[in-house]
Amino acid sequence: MAQNLYGPRVRMGNWNEDVYLEEERMKDFLEKRAKGQLLIQRNRRLKRNLLRPMQLSVSEDGYIHFGDNVMLVNPDHPETEAELVLAGDLSLCMTPDEIRAHLSDELEVPCGLSAAQTRTPVGRNTFAILSAGGDAAGQVLRYGQDFCLGMAGGFDNTMLYLSSDHRTLLKSSKRSWLQEVTLTDDVSHLNCWQATFLDPQLRLEYEGCPIPANTRILIIHRHTNRALAAHRHLFLSTYFGREAEVVAHTYLDSHRVEKPKNHWMLVTGNPRNASSTMLDLPQPPAEDTRAMEQTMGLTTQ
Repeated sequence: MAQNLYGPRVRMGNWNEDVYLEEERMKDFLEKRAKGQLLIQRNRRLKRNLLRPMQLSVSEDGYIHFGDNVMLVNPDHPETEAELVLAGDLSLCMTPDEIRAHLSDELEVPCGLSAAQTRTPVGRNTFAILSAGGDAAGQVLRYGQDFCLGMAGGFDNTMLYLSSDHRTLLKSSKRSWLQEVTLTDDVSHLNCWQATFLDPQLRLEYEGCPIPANTRILIIHRHTNRALAAHRHLFLSTYFGREAEVVAHTYLDSHRVEKPKNHWMLVTGNPRNASSTMLDLPQPPAEDTRAMEQTMGLTTQ
């Protein structure tokens, strides 16, 4: 039986080159760590910015104003088209590409979007209501009026705008192949959106009226005339886990009414607690109208 006569300290082969290579690796590691370029350092920095707690604007008169910081929430609704869906309220969130986010300290544009099961205002799901033209800070946002949705994403010097364009063979959503919605730093007409009243029979009557906060509305892309939608049954494997796909597509039922996929709420802050939203307030109990109905003779009991 052959016996190994060499120990780990015996220098055979290209031992000198291996020593120099290990020294170069250690030197490169220490240099990147000093500059903050290690993968784990970029990972922590990205999460710290995107998950930084944000404070939403408090609506004193109950309406949405230009300059307000809000969350875009798709309210919970039963999904009958698929068995496996994301339940609960879904908020529109920034979803940077995991690979490109690790290669640079700045956000790569265009940046993706998704709908996540969270109602906590953080850097990746807090949007600012911006005017499409001119300075309108503090003015009330109205139905049918152009506006932009801007996001800083927790970064101080970066402003991205919610944008969309017609679907092409080279540009579409990842799962449904419909019109894509992204965040971009380009200021153009593709960033303009409009809010529409939910009931189509009263849509003309509410044109030009102020938009109440925390109520269901439709958000229509002005250039393509398609509504913002959340696909609860189509999942994306994102940097923060499994989330739903977001596209620009109008879904109509048999009565030509937009489906709950297109319903959104501009959620404002809770005046009682700066770290929560109006969705966290307890819902008032439903009123018992049986006594009134009996008095008016509407019931048989």
